Amino acid sequence: MDDTAGQSLRHVLVVDDEENMRHMLSVLLSGEGYQVVTAADGQEAIRFLEVRAFDFVLCDIRMPEMDGLAFLQAAETITHSATVIMMSAFGSVDTALEAMKQGAYDFISKPFKTDEVVLVLKKAEERERLRRENIRLKRKVAELEKNSGFGAMIGKSSAMQEVFTLAEKVAGHPTTVLITGESGTGKELVAAGIHAKSGRTDNPFIAVNCGSIPENLLESEFFGYKRGAFTGADRDKKGLFEEANKGTLFLDEIGELPPSMQVKLLRVLQEQEIRPVGSAQRKKIDVRILAATARDISEEVQQGRFREDLFYRLNVINIQVPPLRQRIEDIPVLCDYFVRKFTKTLKRPDIEGVGKHAMQHLLTYTWPGNVRELENVLERAVILTEGHCIQPENLPDNIQGNRADNVADFLAGVSSIKEGRRRVEARLIRQALAKTQGNKSQAAQILEISYPSLLGKIKEYKVRGDQKNE
Repeated sequence: MDDTAGQSLRHVLVVDDEENMRHMLSVLLSGEGYQVVTAADGQEAIRFLEVRAFDFVLCDIRMPEMDGLAFLQAAETITHSATVIMMSAFGSVDTALEAMKQGAYDFISKPFKTDEVVLVLKKAEERERLRRENIRLKRKVAELEKNSGFGAMIGKSSAMQEVFTLAEKVAGHPTTVLITGESGTGKELVAAGIHAKSGRTDNPFIAVNCGSIPENLLESEFFGYKRGAFTGADRDKKGLFEEANKGTLFLDEIGELPPSMQVKLLRVLQEQEIRPVGSAQRKKIDVRILAATARDISEEVQQGRFREDLFYRLNVINIQVPPLRQRIEDIPVLCDYFVRKFTKTLKRPDIEGVGKHAMQHLLTYTWPGNVRELENVLERAVILTEGHCIQPENLPDNIQGNRADNVADFLAGVSSIKEGRRRVEARLIRQALAKTQGNKSQAAQILEISYPSLLGKIKEYKVRGDQKNE
């Protein structure tokens, strides 16, 4: 092992009642680069541990005053981070095994060869190095998740970071939140993330698609019913609001609710109580309401299809989830996540990821189905791929044939010339950077603009690309 790798792991406490053994180990380990302190019994060793930091303890099993097992028990009562290795004479191996059960890392049988001691310490050093590396990696993963995700959502783009920041801010408050965005952008994942960070996480998170319930069943599904309330009601049944009590109710596609149900929902939000169908009694509830829609609710209000008072009651905080085409820089991160997910579930560990040419197709596609469509495309690709990387031929025909000049789809819903120009320019810049592997000088030549102009537009549009080979 490289000495530099173990510089923080070189302090050893040798505990043995035999002076010759202490001297021999001190000379041996000092020659191997360790800093050695010796103790004649367990009590002396405990005093050392209380005032000094050691990386390893070599401790004999049988000693007067305090033996090895008693030393282990006493060491548990003080703060230290030393790895303990027991030394046992023939006949005390069972005792050494018992010591390992109590927390010792390993044991060496006496008499032993000198290289055995060094080998065990090197193994312990490697174990400690791996433990610390594991802690470091866990911290790094946690930091990455903090910086690039929210709940089960993934995204490092500035647009998604704004979503995560706002969701984090509102999570701990009972405020009603309206989550808007196109189908497939992950509105339910935002809602689930808010619930997870809300303080209600030990209570139910119930999601319901308002458009999936027949209109004549909406009231009984939402508020429950009493036995005998209608034909077939042979027992009392809780509704969704009561099931979500103390938790969160996520109302997806809230714009699908008919006017009659909008009135009743507004009353529940205002009074925090429900009345089951067939009951004369009202019940108090404590439910956090999160709603979502792919519709333009303000337009629905203007057209008279959605109650204005309910809209204002729901829209206390509005979180807009951007479509995937507006956060292209998130595609590689999402690809990595989905490929790892499907290689595991589909038992294809041989697939390493998305190839460069396939990634270029994914980056220039308009993604009308957003993240959900990307997920489905990658699941299909993992099944069809025969090599180690996903290639263009493993993608659907519409993605293989996609080009940046597919303006009609790319600019769908855009009425502003200024916004349209921004989207097209940002798209062309990303494509040029992908083609040149991040070489901005070559990208500027392809785009037929000056290098300073390209840098200005990259900053203005917040375009991220490979920064190599500038």
